[in-house]
Amino acid sequence: MNILEVNQKALVNDILKLKQQRKAIILAHNYQIGEVQDIADFVGDSLGLSQEAARTDAEMIVFCGVHFMAETAKILSPDKTVLMPDLNAGCAMANMITPRQLKEMKRKYPEAVVVAYINTTAQIKAESDYCCTSANGVKVVQSIPKEKEILFIPDKYLGDYISKKANRKMILWEGWCPTHRRILAEDILKKKAQYPKAEVLVHPECTPDVIAMADKVLSTSGICRYAKESNSEEFIIGTEIGILHRLKKENPQKKFYPASNLADCPNMKLNNLEKILWSLEDTAFLVEIPAEIAQNAKRSIDRMLKIV
Repeated sequence: MNILEVNQKALVNDILKLKQQRKAIILAHNYQIGEVQDIADFVGDSLGLSQEAARTDAEMIVFCGVHFMAETAKILSPDKTVLMPDLNAGCAMANMITPRQLKEMKRKYPEAVVVAYINTTAQIKAESDYCCTSANGVKVVQSIPKEKEILFIPDKYLGDYISKKANRKMILWEGWCPTHRRILAEDILKKKAQYPKAEVLVHPECTPDVIAMADKVLSTSGICRYAKESNSEEFIIGTEIGILHRLKKENPQKKFYPASNLADCPNMKLNNLEKILWSLEDTAFLVEIPAEIAQNAKRSIDRMLKIV
């Protein structure tokens, strides 16, 4: 065992010990680096992790993801201490719409129902009528009366995908995920030529031309579930490359190829074992949401959960 492995083992032991003392759980999004996924109590998508945390008797949640995810955990577990190991872990797409901009759009379309992707800040959720995830967006949109206008925020690519699947015209905000936009149709073509037997699984945050080339369009949890259940032995994965760690770990007999190595979110990669340990030691960094914003944001999440 080399010095790096010794240090990592010591870090893991210190984290596990402190986690027990603090009555804490560690949550890791599917896009986190491997060492973070490996030490987590739960690995999954942002909503699923927050729901899992709410069901436990843990007093503290260390959320390894990006800021809006930790906010969602706090909204669903208001009495628990929610920590982020690195406060700089933001989301470019979530920052593409501000409360002021949303209020202006609501004045422009006063009759529109606002559907916010879960990848939004608590303030945006509080100004919205419904939340949705990439997995349930079609169901949420289909549940809204057909005579109602729908304003979908902030991801225009996910919105376009949902609009087509639900057969509903929607007003789309001009936002997107920079990481998923780095996956190009030509990347898929190259990988398909390289691995002709592989199934192409892509996330609906991808551009329409990439989505059109996919065998399946799925959320991160959907990709993990499908990869387990499919008879295929090879897959081209069109989403953030962090998910490949989980896919390979859960399916060691199968092969997974990233659609593009450029689909790497720098914010998702900010968390590591050292920061998790410091977070537990110093109870940092605390995620706090004003009560009124949390209450209104929870309303939009609850409306979604009632539908799905």
